[in-house]
Amino acid sequence: MIGVLVSGEGTNLQALLDADLPVVAVASNRPGVQALVRAEAAGVPTAVFPLDDYPSRDARDAAMADWLEGHGVELVVCAGYMQLLRRPFLERFPGRVVNVHPAPLPDFPGAHPLEDVLAVGAREAAATVHYVDDGVDTGPVIASEPVPVLAGDTVETLRARVHEAEHRLLPEVVAGLCAR
Repeated sequence: MIGVLVSGEGTNLQALLDADLPVVAVASNRPGVQALVRAEAAGVPTAVFPLDDYPSRDARDAAMADWLEGHGVELVVCAGYMQLLRRPFLERFPGRVVNVHPAPLPDFPGAHPLEDVLAVGAREAAATVHYVDDGVDTGPVIASEPVPVLAGDTVETLRARVHEAEHRLLPEVVAGLCAR
């Protein structure tokens, strides 16, 4: 049973749904995002956990973990979730939280990896799926698919090609983890 954490458009969530994976809950830190619309259209329960509604990040993450566990979630997939998860959340799902990241790790962690890839003139970005730990994109890499940087690429053109790779790789990795 998969719980997906989202913050935006939800294209990676859609890839998981299209692959008929057992997504049973979708949580967001932001109300009104397209990812929640996608989940609701698929009949998947959703909830929003804005940080401002809680006295601390740990309190918010505990509420979110409670909600996910209440839906039978065994594997948590961060699919465009733009918040760091703290140790108390990770301890609730030990070794069962993964993230998809649009660049090679450990070389390009953080919130703006494609900008960083282009800024240093790297030859490739990547679709990377990794385990989440309490660092910033520091958990062990599970799988990565290189995406070449082409002459004249912008963040938008590179992001479009990385998303294509993510939409293939993430469901494949998640299916493998569910089969274990």
